[in-house]
Amino acid sequence: MIISDMEFCINNIERMLKFSQTKVIFPIITLGLVQAYYETKQYQFSDKEIRICYVKAVKYMQAYLQHNLHIGGKYYDAYPSRNLPKYGVVKAIDNKCYELLPPYSTNAEMLISWIPERINQYITDKLGLIPQLLNYEYRHELAVNQIDFLNLIKVQIEINPTNFEIFSFAIIKVHLEKFACKIYRDTRTSANDGGIDISTNFGVVYQIKKLKVYSYDTADNIYEELKMNFNKERLSDGNVILIIDDISKEIKNYLINMKVQSINKNEILKLAEQFEDVEDREKILRIAYEEFEREYLSNIK
Repeated sequence: MIISDMEFCINNIERMLKFSQTKVIFPIITLGLVQAYYETKQYQFSDKEIRICYVKAVKYMQAYLQHNLHIGGKYYDAYPSRNLPKYGVVKAIDNKCYELLPPYSTNAEMLISWIPERINQYITDKLGLIPQLLNYEYRHELAVNQIDFLNLIKVQIEINPTNFEIFSFAIIKVHLEKFACKIYRDTRTSANDGGIDISTNFGVVYQIKKLKVYSYDTADNIYEELKMNFNKERLSDGNVILIIDDISKEIKNYLINMKVQSINKNEILKLAEQFEDVEDREKILRIAYEEFEREYLSNIK
C-alpha cells in the first residue's frame, strides 16, 4: 500500500511515541529540526546544532503543555547517529554531521502544528490530571470533596502500573505517618515485571506491583524475587508486605504461610476512605505528584 509523505512522518512519530518511556525524546528532536528548517531552510546540522534544536523544542513544549513532565530527557549523540535514521528523520553525511530528510523537511509546516498536539495528547493519555496536581488550589479542591477524591484514586490506580504504585505508596505513606512511621520509596524492583520496593524506619518493607495473583506458580515466582530483594531475616520475621492489584484467598493464605502478608487494591481503596481530614487527602495528592516528578520531570529547565 502506498502511503503519503505526511502519513510516513506520522506513522514514524507514532512509533517513536510507542517506545517512549519516562521521557518523550525523539518526537521533540524531530520537532526541533523541522522548526529550524521551516524558519531558516537549514537542512544540514552538526550534532551540536541538533542538541541546540532539541533544547529549544523542549522549552517550546514546556510552554505549550504548561508543565515539564514526561519531556526533556538527556540528549545523547547516539540519537542522530543511531536512532533518528531508523525513523527516516536524518542521515549521516559526515562525522557528527546530519541531513534532515524529506518528507520531514517537505512537510515541516504541517509537522510543526501536528507534533506538539500529538505529544500533548500522548502525555495527557498517560498522565491524565497528574500535572495539575502541582497546583495547591487544585489539589485542595479535589481533597475537600471526599467523593471526588476517592473517585480520582479509583481511576488513577487503574490507569497503569506506575500510577498504581505511586498512589498506593502515597496512601500507605500518609497512613503510616499517623503511627510515627516513616516510609521511603527508594528502589525499583529487580524483576522484569517492574514494581517498586519501599522501606520503613520500623524494619518493615513493602513491594508494590500491579499484579493479579491467582496461581501457586505466580506466588512462588514472587517469593523467589522477594528473597532476592530482601534479606532472609526480614522474610522469616514476617516483615515483608506485598501490595498488589488482586489475589485469591487461597493464594493469600499460601503466602501467609511463607510469612508474606499481602494487601490488594480493594484494601488500598478502603484505606483511602478512612482519611477524613482534608489535609490528609491533600497530602496524598501532593506526595503522588512529587513521586511522578521523580519519574518524569524534565532534565532541561
